[in-house]
Order: sequence, then structure tokens, then C-alpha cells
Amino acid sequence: MTIPECAIADLIYRQLWWKNRGILILNICLILPLLSSTLMGLDSSMLNGLQILPGWQEYFHDPQDRTLGLMNSAQSIGSLAGTPLSPYMSDKLGRRATMFIGAFISLAGVIMQSSSTTVQIFIGARVIIGVGLAFSMNSAPLLIIELSYPTHRGKMTSLYNSLWYSGSIISAWICMATYYDPGISTWSWRIPTFVQAVIPVIQMVLIWFIPESPRFLVAKGLESQAAHVLAQYHANGRDEHDPLVLFEMAQIRHALNLERELTSGSSYLTCISTPANRRRMFTVVSITIFSQWSGNGLVSYYINVVLEGIGITKTGTKASINGGLQIFNLASALLGTMLVDKLGRRKLFLISNIGMLIVFSMWTVTTVVFDATGNTAAATATVPLIFIFFFFYSFAYTTLLVSYTVEILPYNIRAKGIAIMNFTLCGTNAFNAFVNPWALTTIHWKYYLFYCGWLALELLFVFVFIVETTGRTLEETAALFDGQNIPRDIKKRSSEAPIVLARRSPHPRASYPEKYDLEDYLELQEGSGVQSYISSSRSEESAIGFSK
Repeated sequence: MTIPECAIADLIYRQLWWKNRGILILNICLILPLLSSTLMGLDSSMLNGLQILPGWQEYFHDPQDRTLGLMNSAQSIGSLAGTPLSPYMSDKLGRRATMFIGAFISLAGVIMQSSSTTVQIFIGARVIIGVGLAFSMNSAPLLIIELSYPTHRGKMTSLYNSLWYSGSIISAWICMATYYDPGISTWSWRIPTFVQAVIPVIQMVLIWFIPESPRFLVAKGLESQAAHVLAQYHANGRDEHDPLVLFEMAQIRHALNLERELTSGSSYLTCISTPANRRRMFTVVSITIFSQWSGNGLVSYYINVVLEGIGITKTGTKASINGGLQIFNLASALLGTMLVDKLGRRKLFLISNIGMLIVFSMWTVTTVVFDATGNTAAATATVPLIFIFFFFYSFAYTTLLVSYTVEILPYNIRAKGIAIMNFTLCGTNAFNAFVNPWALTTIHWKYYLFYCGWLALELLFVFVFIVETTGRTLEETAALFDGQNIPRDIKKRSSEAPIVLARRSPHPRASYPEKYDLEDYLELQEGSGVQSYISSSRSEESAIGFSK
């Protein structure tokens, strides 16, 4: 008798997701790693808000140019120092343990920053915070993408980076509130820095109450634990022999075995050991650079300088614009998150880059007019253009930077690829922190012309190199890059994709042994290749959406 084959779209839960207890609890658990993005936004944006406060300026003797640049780049310098070690921690100790370590280090830095008495101590504290963030920035997105329910993965990972703005909102508005209450006292800037301690404390307390990544557990040989996690949070009824659990376990194990044969070693050189991996890393590094060098760094870290450059000097007005911009950015990023599966990754990137190029060119013109003539109408027009520019920026680059990176990286280089992304991110941030204030002060609007040309280059890159990944599992996305370069004997085995059959074992086991043979439950059929599986299931899986 022929037993029908099932693709993943046939196995998922089709009703409203919050009616499934396992999926509901899983999404609640994922709030904890999502908070790492909020923490990153809060810590990264804090100095942007503090610069507006007269109390902070007076206490640290109105830092300018190089001193201000060093204070702004200190966190990025710390992240640069911690990033090379972070993937080894994620792969050896696990995603949860690395998140705990990151939260602990960040908390130590926050305490030191809140009690700073000199510029040197303040800079040192921000370096420590950056080291802690390096561990959180590596482990949190890995845990989210490897633990999320299959049809929720795209939106969850997009939501992760989008929540950066929730932290920047907290930073902007707490700084504004302390300006109007404590005034110019030291508490006007110490209170906002104390707020930075809340999320690390929450993560340190609750991290051990959420599940570990099933892919990490399988990679460590703990397949029984991985099956239990998938059964509890992905299957309807906690059944370890549920077809969806069997399918995911087979695909994870199959992909890990194939990756071990394709690559060897655990160094960073693995990331460029094959043509496919080199293409992946070229894409990752490029979009990371674009995420920081699209002109957004001018406002994200030096909004005080930009607004004063167009004649806006009142502290209350600058704080209000900063606070309103962060709320607007979060709304834009969330809109991109909602559309990420409907429009697709490539379309979001194209819309974003076309919009940024047009609006930034208009922003440059209004800045030139104000600088040359002092026309107040030009200054007034610049503010809404800043908002529109950030709409297009947040729509794709905030939404997709992390999610697209983790989607195109296979498990064996995923943690190291995230580390390279973070290293590039921190390096470009540090460059922005040093160069932007100097360039804005020295050459004024001419600096904007560089970004106009750069945005045109970004658009060309996106058009040529960005491939669509919507509707594919993590393992299927890897096949887009590896398909043409796998050695013939390995490629033949990779075509024997694990297909879950719609049947259960007549005598299901009470639990899996630590290493079990999936062939007890699955049949690997000749000719049922990865590509045929993708083509049969992609359209249906894409149409399922977040709530089904």
C-alpha cells in the first residue's frame, strides 16, 4: 500500500495560533529574547537623548568633537571586543547561557555608568555595556529563529530587530521627562541610565524558564530533549510522534549531517570555505554596512547636531522631535514586519532603497537651501522629510537586517555569521560616531552628497544580489546557495530529502533515546528531492500567515 507524503504545509496548525496552548506559551517565552533588541535600542540611543539634556552637558563639561565621538563609539568598541568570542559561547554553552552572560555583563556596565563621576568612567562603562550586548546580540536572534513555530519564523525574526525602536522610544521619552522634572541636576541623566538595568535583571531571572534551541540540542547529540521541546511547543497535544515533530527532527538532523560533510573545522574561515558561504557572507556584510551608512546614522546618534544645523535649538522642541521620531520608526518597522511574508524580502528591500534615495535627495536640497539662505521654510520642510526617510529605512532595514541574515546562513556557520554581522555593525557604528560629528561640523551639507551617491549604489546591489527567501524553511533556504556547488556524491544524498509520512508507529515509544534512528519513523525516498518539495509546498506555506 502506498502511503501519502506530507509537506510541512500539510502538518502545521491551521487554526488561530493563540488557541493552541503550546504555540501560545512558546510565543510568550520568545518575548524574553525579543527584549534583547529593546535593550540594544535603549543602550544605543541613550547617549543621543542625554546629549539634549543641559544637566548632562554641564556635568561632563559640554563634550565636543573627538570626546563626544569617543563617548558615542565606546559601546560599539565594547561590542567589537566581545563579538569574536560570542559565537563560540552560543555554540558551546547554548543560546540561553550566552544570553544570561550578556545580561550580567550589561548590568555591571549600567551600574558603573549610572554612578560615573568622570568622562573616563562613563566611557569605560559604555565599553562594558557593549561587551554584554555582543553576547545578547549573538544568542537572542539565534534562539528566536531556531525555536519559532515554522509559520511564525519570518515575522518573529523581523519583529526582533524592529523592537530596537521600542528601546529608543523609552530612551527618548525618559530623557524628555527628566528634563522637565529634575531639570539640570545630575538626576536628569542618572535616572535614564538606571532604567537600562531593568531588562538585564528580567532576563537573568527568567532565562532558564524558556526552552533551548532544538537545533543546538540536536547538534550536541541531545535529540531526545530536542524532540521534547518541539513536541511541547510545536505539536498539538505534546505528542513526540506528531508528524510535524518527526518532519522537523528529520530535516534538522539531515541538514546538520550534510553541513558536517560539506565543511570541516569550527573557525571563522568556515564562513568563507565554499563559494556558497562566500556569497552568503558578502550579502550579510553588505546589507549590514547599508543598515548604518544610509544616512540614518546622522539622526540616530547626532540628532542634536542635525537639528541645530537647521536652526532648531530649543531643548524641549528637540526632545519632542526625537521622541516622536522613535515612535514613528517603530510603527514603520512593525508595518514592514506585517508585510514581510506578503510582499517578500526582496520587494521590501527594493521599496526601502528607492524611497530612501528619493527622500534623502530632497532632504539634502532643503538643508542646502537653509544653509545658503537661512530660509525658515526649508528648515520646516526638513523635519517631515527626516520622518519620511526613516519610514523607508525602518520599513526594510530595521525589519530584515537580522532576519534575512539568519535565514540565509546554515546552522554550522549561523552563530559565526551573526557575529560577523554584529562585528560589521559595531565597526560601521564606531566609524559613524567618529566621522559624523566632525564631517557635519566641517563640511556641513556637502557631507549629505556622499550619502546620495551611496544610496544609489545600495539600490544597485539590492537589485542584483538579494534573493527571495519567503516561504522556505531554514534548511530549504540553505539549498538556494549550496545547490550548484555541492560535491556530486553529497549532492545525490542531499536530494534524498526527509519526507514525513502520514502514519504513526503502532507502538510509539514513551521517549526517544539520546540518539535514535529516524528511519524508524521516516522513509527517505529516492527522487523526492529538496527542490520538488520546495515547489510543492512554498505557495501554500506562504499563504498560511502569522495567525494560522
